[in-house]
Amino acid sequence: MSRAGAVLKVIAVALLAFTAYSGTGEAQVSGGTRSPHGNLAIPCQNCHTASGWTPIRAVPEFDHNRTRYPLRGMHQSVTCAQCHIKPVFSNVGQRCQDCHADIHKRQLGANCEACHTVRGWQVSIQQIQQHNNRFPLTGAHAAVDCDACHKGGANSKFQTMSTACASCHFKDFQATTNPNHVTAKFSTDCNTCHSSDNWLNAKFDHSSTGFLLTGGHAVPPRQCTDCHTNNNYTLTTSACLTCHLKDFQATKNPNHVAANFPSNCLQCHTTAAWQPAKFDHSTVNFVLTGAHTVPPRQCTDCHVNNNYNLTSTTCVSCHLKDFQGATNPNHVSGGFAQTCETCHTTAAWQPATFDHAKSGFPLTGAHTVPPRQCTDCHVNN
Repeated sequence: MSRAGAVLKVIAVALLAFTAYSGTGEAQVSGGTRSPHGNLAIPCQNCHTASGWTPIRAVPEFDHNRTRYPLRGMHQSVTCAQCHIKPVFSNVGQRCQDCHADIHKRQLGANCEACHTVRGWQVSIQQIQQHNNRFPLTGAHAAVDCDACHKGGANSKFQTMSTACASCHFKDFQATTNPNHVTAKFSTDCNTCHSSDNWLNAKFDHSSTGFLLTGGHAVPPRQCTDCHTNNNYTLTTSACLTCHLKDFQATKNPNHVAANFPSNCLQCHTTAAWQPAKFDHSTVNFVLTGAHTVPPRQCTDCHVNNNYNLTSTTCVSCHLKDFQGATNPNHVSGGFAQTCETCHTTAAWQPATFDHAKSGFPLTGAHTVPPRQCTDCHVNN
């Protein structure tokens, strides 16, 4: 008999002495020895070696697919004894909790497969069946690991957690400097300005402050700090010059400073753009009508040298050159009055009209038929 055979015979005798009791369902091995593994009828050498019962072979010859529990994923890399603690292998539970301690302390139920797979404990978002509770995962929240919010490993908390933004994002709140959320005394409710997608493209309902953002005030890349300098978000005035003083001082056409213009930009401008500017001229007792209002008419056409306070409303203050240049008839040699509205309207210079009855010679009949001209009778001016 070979030495290896002798060793196996000795081991078999020892095993017989160890398992001398009788039990139902135990398989018989060579020599009449009962196996401690119950009805597992396979040769001992499939798992054991001639050197002893332990350690068993690194790769036992056993097809686990023939059982009610095929090995998949991480289960393929564990040793037999990690699951089969007792010698009778058939007496092993197939539920998760039969082998795995519940580190979540029954906060998430007993079914590990609700979040995990046999590939490993690490949870992927695709493996989570649902988070349909009082805090549904949306946007960036759906892409983070459970541990990002439920910290602590074996002490992780899954129930009675706060859903307040600051419970997870308070450090983000404190670290933000553009604008500085702490000194500005912003609300810790991130949803006031942000969405769950990302921190960028923050929005704020400015109408809630009594100052609705419209036109140029709302056009990106407009930033909060463009108006709220030095992180002043509580005492910011809504007066135009608070933000536009430099614009006011730099404007030359017309010069707002020299003209002593009011600092309320809305009297002439809108939030859409600086141009075109409008002014209610009726407030100065000189309503603009006709050609006086036709673009590209500019304020400086009448208000020369930035004179907006002492501008005369007489016709010749603007039209003296027109008066002097008129030759049909010649207004200067004809001794005409310099009140243009005597003959003209603001619509245009032509056609001109004159109340001839005021001269003591009313025009009647053929004297009034167009194209009758003044020079037909008034020769040599």
